Amino acid sequence: MTSYTGKTKDELKKALADKRKALHDFRFASASGKVKNVKESRTNKKDIARILTALHAEVKTAAK
Repeated sequence: MTSYTGKTKDELKKALADKRKALHDFRFASASGKVKNVKESRTNKKDIARILTALHAEVKTAAK
């Protein structure tokens, strides 16, 4: 598990795009039956949620 709390906003946005791309690729591979690790989808979704939480926390602290 990677910690996303110390990253900058640009790094978080890049990580978010990478995770969403990985989830997209996983879904296509899953549909064609090429997936060995079925838990990859769950970990990608959780990482996306962690990144979004870190982004929203950064926005919230910047607003104060």
